[in-house]
Amino acid sequence: VQLQASGGGLVQAGGSLRLSCAASGRTFTDNVMAWFRQAPGKEREFVAATSRNGGTTGYTDSVKGRFTISRDNAKNTVALQMNSLKPEDTAVYYCAARGPQYFIVSRRVNEYDVWGRGTLVTVSS
Repeated sequence: VQLQASGGGLVQAGGSLRLSCAASGRTFTDNVMAWFRQAPGKEREFVAATSRNGGTTGYTDSVKGRFTISRDNAKNTVALQMNSLKPEDTAVYYCAARGPQYFIVSRRVNEYDVWGRGTLVTVSS
């Protein structure tokens, strides 16, 4: 599967953005999908993930209640709706896919084997 993320931009604190990740290639429904982010000078960190059918989701604590991950398997897309954005949410956001042999949602960077190019989100104070 190949991934292409989009939707980043500049937004004021308190605003919203919606990121989208389009997948192509092998069957999208075979993959657990996730969003990660990497701020300048920091390691890449888990943001949110969704199971193959979207029935199970997971979030890092700092975005719970503000971000929502969703997927549309008919359109081969996964989205991240980000509300109440804070300056500390500023980062490059990446979508990622786990291999088709995995069913479990994971928060670990090294357990995702396909990555899209990132999209930059900048939140001004």
